[in-house]
Amino acid sequence: MANFTIELIDMKKILLPLLALCITVLFAQGRLAAQSDRMTPELLWSLHRVSGIGVSKDGKFVYYSSKTVDVKTEKSVTHQYRINILDGTKKEWTSEAGKTITQRYDKVWFSTYDNFLYQSLDSGATWQEIYNGLQDAENVWVSPDGQYVAYSKDVLVKPMLGSDIYSDLPNTTAKVYTDLDYRHWDTWEDGKFSHIFVASIKEGNPKDIMEDEPFDCPQKPFGGAEDLVWSPDNNGFVYVCKKKFGKDYAQSTNTDLYYYNVATGKTENWTDGMLGYDMAPAFNKDGKKLAWLSMGRDGYEADKNDIIIMDVESKKKTNITAQWDGTVNGFIWSNSNEKIYFNAPFEGTEQLFEVGVPTHERERDREKEKITVENITKGKYDISAIVGETGTEIIVSRCDMNHSAELYAVKPKYGDMRQLTHENDAVYAHLKKSKTELRSMNTSDGATLHTWIIYPPDFDSTKKYPTLLYCQGGPQSALSQFYSVRWNFQLMAAQGYIIVAPNRRGMPGWGVKWNEEISKDWGGLPMQDYLTAIDEFSKESYVDKSRLGCVGASYGGYSVYMLAGIHNNRFKTFIAHDGLFDLKSWYGTTEELWFANWDLGGAYWKQPQPLSYDRFNPSNYVNKWNTPIMIIQGGMDFRVPIEQGLEAFQAAKLHGLNAKLLYLPNENHWVLHPQNGIAWQREFFKWLDETLK
Repeated sequence: MANFTIELIDMKKILLPLLALCITVLFAQGRLAAQSDRMTPELLWSLHRVSGIGVSKDGKFVYYSSKTVDVKTEKSVTHQYRINILDGTKKEWTSEAGKTITQRYDKVWFSTYDNFLYQSLDSGATWQEIYNGLQDAENVWVSPDGQYVAYSKDVLVKPMLGSDIYSDLPNTTAKVYTDLDYRHWDTWEDGKFSHIFVASIKEGNPKDIMEDEPFDCPQKPFGGAEDLVWSPDNNGFVYVCKKKFGKDYAQSTNTDLYYYNVATGKTENWTDGMLGYDMAPAFNKDGKKLAWLSMGRDGYEADKNDIIIMDVESKKKTNITAQWDGTVNGFIWSNSNEKIYFNAPFEGTEQLFEVGVPTHERERDREKEKITVENITKGKYDISAIVGETGTEIIVSRCDMNHSAELYAVKPKYGDMRQLTHENDAVYAHLKKSKTELRSMNTSDGATLHTWIIYPPDFDSTKKYPTLLYCQGGPQSALSQFYSVRWNFQLMAAQGYIIVAPNRRGMPGWGVKWNEEISKDWGGLPMQDYLTAIDEFSKESYVDKSRLGCVGASYGGYSVYMLAGIHNNRFKTFIAHDGLFDLKSWYGTTEELWFANWDLGGAYWKQPQPLSYDRFNPSNYVNKWNTPIMIIQGGMDFRVPIEQGLEAFQAAKLHGLNAKLLYLPNENHWVLHPQNGIAWQREFFKWLDETLK
C-alpha cells in the first residue's frame, strides 16, 4: 500500500514548506527512497509469501513454498523448500523433474508437470514418469498405494455459450441463460463444470464419476485440493460437492461429503441431512475416522463452524466443538489420532487450540464423555494456518500487524514457539514497527467493544495525529492480527496515521452471540459500535479531531456509505471500496443470494419488507452526505457489482461533493494485479493527503 511521510526533527521552520512540497511530489511519483525505515507499497509487494505444505512422516522436515511477485511483469514465481526441523537448514525442491511436489507418502512422492505424473521412491532424488493422461487437469490426487489417480477437469454439461449451442456461429459472443447462478464471483457461467475423473495408473481409461451432473468439485470459486481426500485403505475417496443447480444453488450453502468406491463405482452421501456447509474432510492416520468442518444451517455462510467426527464403519457422528463458544477456521489430526488441533478467532487474534477425540464407540457412552477444548497459544499474533505435526511440535503459519506470515514450531504443552522460516527477516530488520494495542470501550447498549489501535512508528503522545476509522468487511470475518498486501495497518501507520479498528458486532472470536448480532441489523448496532470506537478514542489528546477519516471495503464499504449519512460531521473524509450502496439494486444483481437472504432478511418485495431496505439502506441517506468521498470499484466484482460504486459516485457528484472514482476494470472483489495494487495504494494515500490536511 504507498509511500511514507517523514517526521522532521530540529529543522528550521523556513525549510518546512519546501520539504513538504518535495515529499508530496515524490509521494505522488512513488519514488521515495527504498532505504526507508517505513513500509511502502513497493516494499510490501516485494515480500515473500510463505505457505506451509506439510511435514515428513518421520517428523524431521517441513515443506513450504515461497512466492514472490515481479511488479513490472505482474508474474509470480513460487519455489518449494524442505527445511530441517532440528538445524533449520533448507533445500530447494523445485528444480527436479516434475517441478512441483503434488503429494508425499513417506518416501514415495508424486509430482505433475504438463500432462505427466511422476513418481519418486527416494524422497525426490530421482523421478520416473508413471502416467500420461492429465490433459487439462487442474487438481491431481494419487491414492496412497500409488495405484490410482484422481483429478479434476472441466466438462461441458449444459451448453450456454452461443458458440456451443450453434456450431455454425463460432464467433458469436452470445450467452443464453434460463436459470440463476449465471455468473459467480468474477466469472460468467459457460456450461462447463469441474468434474472428478479417476483412473488406474497402470491401465489408464479415466472415468468421469460425476457424468452429466451440472455440479462442481472442487467448489468454485475458492475450492481446491482440500475438496478431495483418499481413504488410507485406497478403496475410495471423499469429495466435497453442492449438488444443486440454478436458483437452488444461488440460495443454498448445503455442500455435502460424498464417498466414491473405486471398485464398485458407487457414490454415497455421507452427510445426507446435514444442511449447511460440510467442508475440508480429513481421515485420521488409520482411516477409521473422518473429520470435517460443518455449519448447521442452510443459507447461513457465516454460521458457527464445528468439527464433526464420524466413525467410518458405523457412520456415527459426533460434534466435538458443539459446546465450545467459537467457530473453527481449520484443523489437522494429531499423529496419535487422539486429538485434533485447530485454529480459530479468539479475542482479536487467531489462536491454536486442541480438542480430544472421543474414545467410546457406544453412543450412550460417547454422550457421557466430556470433550474439552484447550487453548494452546496466547499472544498478539494470528495462527493463520496449521501445517502438520512432527511428534513433539506443531508446525503453524504465524503473522501479526507488523510481519507477514512465516512458519513456526509450537510446543503443544505450553504454547512455546520458535521461528522456522526467515524469508522476510532482512526486510523487517530495517523497518520501524507500529505499536498495537487492544482497548476496551463501553457501547451505547452497555456491551463491551474491543478495538485495535495501531500507532505510527516513533509515535509521540505530545503531538497530534490524523486518525482513520477502519471498517472491516465480511460482515462476519475476524478483525485480528492479519497481514494483507492491501488493507495493511503497518503501511497505513507508516504514513503517519493512527488506525482505530473496532471488533464490532459480527466479528468472530468474541462468542457466537456477538458474532451473530449483525445479521439483519447491518445499519443498527454495528454503526453505533463504530461511532463509539472513534468517539472514545478521540478523547485522547494526541488525536487530531479535525482530521478524522473513515475507510473500508465490502461490508466495510457499506459501513462507509452508511456513516457518511449519519456521522454528524465527525469525519473529514471517506474511502469506500466495493461497498454496498443501494440494497435493492444490490439484491437484484449479486450472485450469492443465500448471503442476501440471510443477512438482509429476504427480497425487497417480501411483505412485510425487511427493515434493511429502509432504515439500513445507505442510498436513503445521501441527502445528508456532506463530506469528500473516494469510491473504488472493481469491474469484475459480481459479489458487489459495478452499479454500486457508480451509483455512489454519481450521487456524490450530483450532490455537489468533492468525490473521486477509482475504477479497476480487471479486478474482482479484491485487487490481485500488482500494478493495480500499487496504484490503489498511491491513490488511497493521495486522497487522504488531499482531504485530511
